[in-house]
Amino acid sequence: MAELRRRLEAGLVRAGLNKSQLAGQAGLSRGTVQGAFKAGAKVPSAPTLAALARVLKLPAAEMEELRRDAAGGVSGDGPGRPIGQWEPHALEVHPAGPAPGGSGSVEQRVLPGYVRREHDRVLAEAVREAAQGRSRMLVLIGESSTGKTRACWEAVQPLAEKGWRLWHPFDPTRAKAALEELHDVGPRTVVWLNEAQHYLGDRAVGEQVAAAVHALLVEQGRAPVLVLGTLWPEYFTEYTALPVARGEDPHSRVRELLAGRTTSVPDAFDAPALAAAALLAAGGDGLLADALTRARADGRLSQDLAGGPALLERYKNGSPAARALLETAMDARRLGVGLHLPQAFLTDAAADYLHDSDWDQLTEDWAEKAYAELAEQVHGKRAPLRRVAPRPRRRPPGPYTPADAPPPRRGPVFRLADYLEQHGGAIRRGSCPPASFWDAAYTHLAQPDELGNLARAAEDRHRLQWAHHLYQHAADHGDTNALVRLAGMRERAGSGQGAETLLQRAADHGDTRALVRLAGMRELEGDRQGAETLAQRAADHGDTSALVDLAGMRKLEGDREGAEVLLQRAVDHGNTYALVDLAGMRERAGDREGAEALAQRAADHGDTRALVDLAGMRELEGDRQGAEALAQRAADHGDTRALVRLAGMRELEGDREGAEVLLQRAVDHGNTYALVRLAGIRERAGDREGAEALAQRAADHGDTSALIRLAGIRERAGDREGAEALAQRAADHGDTSAVIDLAGMRELEGDRQGTEALAQRAADHGDTSALVYLAGLRERAGDWEGAETLQRAADHGGVLPPVGREMVERLWPYGLDPDGTPTRPWSGLAKEVSHAVSSPPPAP
Repeated sequence: MAELRRRLEAGLVRAGLNKSQLAGQAGLSRGTVQGAFKAGAKVPSAPTLAALARVLKLPAAEMEELRRDAAGGVSGDGPGRPIGQWEPHALEVHPAGPAPGGSGSVEQRVLPGYVRREHDRVLAEAVREAAQGRSRMLVLIGESSTGKTRACWEAVQPLAEKGWRLWHPFDPTRAKAALEELHDVGPRTVVWLNEAQHYLGDRAVGEQVAAAVHALLVEQGRAPVLVLGTLWPEYFTEYTALPVARGEDPHSRVRELLAGRTTSVPDAFDAPALAAAALLAAGGDGLLADALTRARADGRLSQDLAGGPALLERYKNGSPAARALLETAMDARRLGVGLHLPQAFLTDAAADYLHDSDWDQLTEDWAEKAYAELAEQVHGKRAPLRRVAPRPRRRPPGPYTPADAPPPRRGPVFRLADYLEQHGGAIRRGSCPPASFWDAAYTHLAQPDELGNLARAAEDRHRLQWAHHLYQHAADHGDTNALVRLAGMRERAGSGQGAETLLQRAADHGDTRALVRLAGMRELEGDRQGAETLAQRAADHGDTSALVDLAGMRKLEGDREGAEVLLQRAVDHGNTYALVDLAGMRERAGDREGAEALAQRAADHGDTRALVDLAGMRELEGDRQGAEALAQRAADHGDTRALVRLAGMRELEGDREGAEVLLQRAVDHGNTYALVRLAGIRERAGDREGAEALAQRAADHGDTSALIRLAGIRERAGDREGAEALAQRAADHGDTSAVIDLAGMRELEGDRQGTEALAQRAADHGDTSALVYLAGLRERAGDWEGAETLQRAADHGGVLPPVGREMVERLWPYGLDPDGTPTRPWSGLAKEVSHAVSSPPPAP
């Protein structure tokens, strides 16, 4: 290296040049020339040394031999390293989704499957020509996070197999790095100019960078090279705008460079691309499947994938006030408030989401600062919580306004990012909003459907007082369903008369559900004529369920003829379930032909339940042939439940072979649950290996019940660790029943500690029934205080599971406050609602 530099110095003296002059004549930057002469600097590239030798009239072959010796005998290829040594996120491909194990490492995050679109075809052509020896450049033009950088990364993979290098200039700055080393780039190199505005738009050297890139592309001795870049549309417009007369032309070299070397990337996936993404999702790509749940409608998959992790970081690391607003919005959306969240509601509701110490430190303008913080965009032009302007609803001209039209929003409204909405639905499903949330909803919300949704959410969580007030508020705004729900609360509180009054008011406003409920009440009171009149009114409005319900009551009383009359009236109104019920009655009466005709009518309308039921009846009567014929007819209509049901009967009779034949037929028709049932038969026959293989097949098709079966097999075989791992897999897919089942097995073994540990694991996945189960354990052990504590924890935020409702109503008859403490006795639960609907019923 010393000899190489000695010859360069001698040549410089003989030529009578300084290094600046040498750089100009060689077409190199001053920094590149300085590096070639500087002791301790890296070995110059072959193109750089060739340019210097040409100007200084030095023997090129000898100089190259010295350069190779200085580099250890390895031919230098200029800046960069083999493509295969690059990690895509290091090239600024946006990470999507969490890293495995929750490590948070960007480099460990997997990329979602890639869907090729039209711009990928153009990229592939540029790559193909470069591989054939021709230098090419292509810049992708598109909005933020539309997939430009990922497209470039996918495009260069064929070159990796051919030994190409990739150079990403960025140190000390992008523009300086490019200017310093572009002259050193050798053949078979990809020059990576992601976010090309940092190179071509640099005020000081952008034009020089453009000139250097152009020189690289046209110099045959350095071919082939591939220059790839990305740009936002606004930068492309700025750089390619023609100058005005006698005006400055700051981007002339850039404009010339970009001419004919760009292609557009669309903002959204079109229908074929969405279909391709859906296929990848169906094949197990969880990231794409997750994104499709949010972005299928507008096709902005790339923006969702790129922006999601950044939005999550904003939520986790935001100020306390910003987090409070986001959690308020998350709770509002998951409990049924619409997309457009009023600012007044969000601000007031957020108060109790803040810790006392954070609340005490708020300034008067805390809300303004928090909204400004949440409006800042991340990748894909996504903001955690952004202000929106709802589009006006367009109606035909005229004075008519629908009576049920909701009142317009008043004041600013905001929308929560879809990614955070989905995230909030998962992490906060076991949380009950605090008192400020319910109070703000009652104060600021006026949409009847939203009030009704929140009232139901409060009732499901045993927040009875807030449920009552919100139902009443919804009824005041014209929601007759709120009257029906209030009636249910009255009835459970023992006020039958009050319930009937509310139902009558709802019925007077045309609510058919109220008519159905009233018909049932009349029937129980012995007023058959009144019940039928109400049921017929409901049927005339399209709800025939009252007729079916009354028919069921008549059957229980032994009035078969009256029941058939009511069912026939329901059938005449198009109720296929009534056909199912009628078919069963005809079968029990011995009219097999009539039963089958009715069942076939129902099946022709898409309801195969009658065929399934009749198959079961024939099997119980010993008519195997008739049962199988009906079951096959159901299967031919796409319903294999009959085959599975018959298989269960055969197994009970000891006909294992017959059961397996039927289940295999169900499997052949696509029923994965039949595989699970087959696994059970094999296990009971002692074939554990065969059972596991069948259950695994079902699990591979996404059937979590198979994981539950596998967990049971492992548990009964004594493999507790394997059983728990499988149960955990099922829980990770949203089904915690396997964990609860294992807890039950441990309880039967007397392992209370293991039982509680498993139940707690299910509870950690948001299954409040697990806490109810634990409460039952404590209650059976005589630990009433512990049972009550667990039951309160079960209802501290999650929906009250049916298994625990009776206990909760016994423990806290007046409900719970938002913080989970018992509500004191209040009169509203037993009082009549005098103003449940403010407007009179419509005229007939």
